[in-house]
Amino acid sequence: MSETLDMVRWTIAELDDWSSRKRARAVNSLSGFKSATLVGTSDVQGVHNLSVVSSVVHLGSSPAQMGMVLRPPGADAHTYKNLKATGQCTFNHIGVHWVAQAHQCSARYPEEVSEFTAVGLTPCGVEGAWKAPAVEESRVRMGLTLAEDIILPNACHFMVLDVRWVEVDATAVAQDGYVDLGAAGSATVSGLDGYHSTTHLGRFSYAKPDRPVEILHDVLTGWDDV
Repeated sequence: MSETLDMVRWTIAELDDWSSRKRARAVNSLSGFKSATLVGTSDVQGVHNLSVVSSVVHLGSSPAQMGMVLRPPGADAHTYKNLKATGQCTFNHIGVHWVAQAHQCSARYPEEVSEFTAVGLTPCGVEGAWKAPAVEESRVRMGLTLAEDIILPNACHFMVLDVRWVEVDATAVAQDGYVDLGAAGSATVSGLDGYHSTTHLGRFSYAKPDRPVEILHDVLTGWDDV
């Protein structure tokens, strides 16, 4: 007999009656574990900016595209302004060993202050026509250009981005192309401020109705289909 769980239930009326901060903490937790990303940009004068984003999603592989949601832009929307001005940004996975430094980038520093300097992270990858800085400490990072800026019904902006280059720790890449984010030291985030390391449960084979699922426990071995 299964154990009876002690569940709580909230109606939308009850959620709406909460303080804005409590409601934000709860609702932001409901979508599950999310990517923990530092978005690197630069303004037209070359001042670097880093912001914490937990809304990065995969959009497609051919062409390689990512998306992210940004809040309605206000006076301090440095990431949005820089991306619109230069068309470039970087995505940098937050590492489990420096989450406190990364989280500090969510503070509202003045526009003329670089978060790299403020929190002690290292900019890299800025050369030639590429101006958006990457984070040297990150073991999974990529450069992207803005393809489309879509305004959502809640006035947030969904940014569609084309992947232009990728740098990944070679020890975390399987022969079939799979990137082991745990081996790369990537953290994940839940809610607004909960950071987590990960435990791998294995890689599961492509599911088919007439075939049992296979599991790769040595995840870097890869499937023999390349």
